[in-house]
Amino acid sequence: MQVAGVDIYVNHAVLHLGATDWVPLSLALADAPAESCDTHVAVRVRPQTGLIRVRLFVQPQPEDPDGADLTFVTVFDGSLLLPDGRLAIGDGEQLTRFVHRVGDRGQYRVRVAVDSPGANARAIDVTIVRSST
Repeated sequence: MQVAGVDIYVNHAVLHLGATDWVPLSLALADAPAESCDTHVAVRVRPQTGLIRVRLFVQPQPEDPDGADLTFVTVFDGSLLLPDGRLAIGDGEQLTRFVHRVGDRGQYRVRVAVDSPGANARAIDVTIVRSST
């Protein structure tokens, strides 16, 4: 089920998703379409040409359908720690930031899919499922 959506303008080719804490300086993209650490995912996007559309889906159970675009390519599928149960989405300069509560604090299974992996990504679907551990 889609619970939120936001359009973000970015000056640089990275969008951060994850905990509301600061993004670790060690999280760097290099040439990959996405990189992660235990609390954040950095996603390569197309900067300065228009808004980046981000849709947020929450699945109560892993087997529930989420409504995300099935034509998008998954660039991250793993676990993120959200210490306050909120997911932050923002640009690399931290000028634009959107925060949405997804549940209680803890580990979440997160899937990030983009319309075009790499430097041409203009749309991102984020699906979150509460981990059972």
